[in-house]
Amino acid sequence: MATSLNLSSIFSSSRLVTTPSSVFPTRQRRRIILVTSSSSGGKPTILVTEKLGQAGIDLLKKYANVDCSNDLSLEELCTKISLCDALIVRSGTKVGRDVFESSRGRLKVVGRAGVGIDNVDLAAATEYGCLVVNAPTANTVAAAEHGIALLTAMARNIAQADASIKAGKWTRNKYVGVSLVGKTLAVLGFGKVGSEVARRARGLGMHVITHDPYAPADRARAIGVELVSFEVAISTADFISLHLPLTAATSKMMNDVTFSMMKKGVRIVNVARGGVIDEEALLRALDLGIVAQAALDVFTVEPPVKDNKLVLHESVTATPHLGASTMEAQEGVAIEVAEAVIGALRGELAATAVNAPMVPLEVLRELKPYVVLAEKLGRLAVQLVTGGSGVNAVKVTYASSRAPDDLDTRLLRAMVIKGLIEPISSVFINLVNSDYIAKQRGVKISEERMVLDGSPENPIEYITVRIANVESRFASALSESGEIKVEGRVKQGVPSLTKVGLFGVDVSLEGSVILCRQVDQPGMIGKVASILGDENVNVSFMSVGRIAPGKQAVMAIGVDEQPSKETLKKIGDIPAIEEFVFLKL
Repeated sequence: MATSLNLSSIFSSSRLVTTPSSVFPTRQRRRIILVTSSSSGGKPTILVTEKLGQAGIDLLKKYANVDCSNDLSLEELCTKISLCDALIVRSGTKVGRDVFESSRGRLKVVGRAGVGIDNVDLAAATEYGCLVVNAPTANTVAAAEHGIALLTAMARNIAQADASIKAGKWTRNKYVGVSLVGKTLAVLGFGKVGSEVARRARGLGMHVITHDPYAPADRARAIGVELVSFEVAISTADFISLHLPLTAATSKMMNDVTFSMMKKGVRIVNVARGGVIDEEALLRALDLGIVAQAALDVFTVEPPVKDNKLVLHESVTATPHLGASTMEAQEGVAIEVAEAVIGALRGELAATAVNAPMVPLEVLRELKPYVVLAEKLGRLAVQLVTGGSGVNAVKVTYASSRAPDDLDTRLLRAMVIKGLIEPISSVFINLVNSDYIAKQRGVKISEERMVLDGSPENPIEYITVRIANVESRFASALSESGEIKVEGRVKQGVPSLTKVGLFGVDVSLEGSVILCRQVDQPGMIGKVASILGDENVNVSFMSVGRIAPGKQAVMAIGVDEQPSKETLKKIGDIPAIEEFVFLKL
């Protein structure tokens, strides 16, 4: 269902207006706000550059002139795009800044037939006033079915046995498989695809556990799935099925360290994104027998090189990114993206939009540092959560001297949600879809205004983010009411962390942060700084907040680089340090 926000006033104008922009860093110092309409008020023109299901094409043709031109070179695409109001692509077409520049402001919407939008330059799209939409739901069942197909094929050596018998061999003893009944399957990522895989695995008689900090506990229970921590999931599973987006947080999540934590003989399925697995580490784990088998539909580089050792490994079953490749899924994706593109051309804004509409430049300029602060606080708070209960209640407090009608916090709220959800999500959070995505994941966001006396020169004095009903990786981050609590301010234009739980600190929210709870005694700052210095980890800020002299204190340390596991262990081994946590921002 499209929202009531209407963009027709933007899309119907025939004037081209530009304003200076310091908000988006670009080579071209301008920002297009209004764009030209399609010629003479006639049908818009939609360019489709890759194969799209016929049902989607038929739907598009009812509303627009459709140009299906596959396999265009970049030069050909840039030539055509100036005559088009919309562009629909899959993963093979790169829609970069040069495409938006070549459109001369006419391109109003880019539709991605599928989920991932790595091939679309979102910053350039937003700058040029172009909406980007995708089709995130239509291929869910197809991807889940392919995951189960790989799971069963791997367990029974189907691909290897097929190749063997076609080579004229009859080696039954070599391809003895393993049963699925009674085995534990860990589903990492309990979104649409992950939950459908879990349903089907339960039907095969498997015990299913899952790790996903945003999975509602009641939904997991309804399927008969147990929510557990990441460590428990990978260390107890006989089979692991990956359903994670590729983000900074999940990149190479499956690595030498995580493989070493797994049961010997574990079997891994990946129908999500190739980059979540360190492929060299997986190869080592296979050779050492830590991982007995792997079934892979996705790879870090696609297609993989011809002599890829992982693809050629005897214990690996590989398919060429077939997760969404069913006739039904292809038609569903085509219809979903066609509906989203048509809605956008009509001036509607669907929930599948992945970039935000234009925000007035003066508002962006004033709120820019607070926008960064809001996202960082959300990102920091969620990293403090542990356990399998999931995040479901978040409260955001804004302290300000301004009147409520003089402070629009929608963008700040959206950025808190972005920080909470986006690092381990396949969606892009913005002003348009933030509430929808939060509700979809069972996260209830409440807001509170704290009215302060004083000058309203600054829009906000501080922002507080609280997460209720969860366990914390860092006990000192808990407030008196048992919530995870972080608070921040903008100081001289720089977002800063000013409170963790009950402890006041002062550390810039740049790079990453180490939090340590310690016995308040002389020399602690020097000891920690010395360890970091010896390991060439640059310290940007350091602050200590304490309850009273000689009692407990919390040290917050800003670092430019991520310390090694060994370095963090050395810090944790200091006798006076009672707990610590590393948070990547």
